[in-house]
Amino acid sequence: MRVVLACFASVLIAVTAVGAEPKGDRFAVARERMVREQIAERGVRDARVLAAMRAVPRHEFVPAAARVKAYDDEPLPIGGGQTISQPYIVAVMTELAAVGPGDRVLEIGTGSGYQAAVLAELTREVYTIEIDAELARTAAARLARLGYGRVHVRAGDGRRGWPEAAPFDAILVTAAAPAVPPALIEQLAGGGRLVAPVGRGEDQVLEVHRRTPEGIRVERHLDVRFVPLVGD
Repeated sequence: MRVVLACFASVLIAVTAVGAEPKGDRFAVARERMVREQIAERGVRDARVLAAMRAVPRHEFVPAAARVKAYDDEPLPIGGGQTISQPYIVAVMTELAAVGPGDRVLEIGTGSGYQAAVLAELTREVYTIEIDAELARTAAARLARLGYGRVHVRAGDGRRGWPEAAPFDAILVTAAAPAVPPALIEQLAGGGRLVAPVGRGEDQVLEVHRRTPEGIRVERHLDVRFVPLVGD
């Protein structure tokens, strides 16, 4: 997902409702196939993550012209030069974040709101930051319309995190930087997990940073390619 992050204080939108899926969903079969073939068969095992991926109507988070491809194994454009991430990558990052029912979660890079919706299936408190004020507004409206609640959407520089809501049990970053921004590490709770692509260009690795009693422990996982994390 392309994320460009800027001024922190610009827009704050809160959505409060309960996750729900529209009745009569004609995409249900395609979504089940996506979860089975693209995600479960490729190694994602967390039953709660798989259930969340089954529940969120991905077709609602893409432009109408792209809905026929909503459950394909690829990212899709959502306008403004940005994309909704490949379903497999969303599932992997969510599994690595190990979100529990009572966790407070921060996402950097709201985009269409899809990842935030997946996280909202797993816990009640989700905070998400997007640089583009228009994307933030439309994502908040979409989440409200679909009934995804306890999701707070803010337009701002995600590198600064959301200090007044910290600490977070899990933080997901959807753009790459040479190093994780220090403010995000500072806002990680004890035992918390931060999942982020780290590196430049084609040389990026998805990392998990865990806060332990001995300090931050870093685990390196699969090679990935995200656009750069930038700010104001």
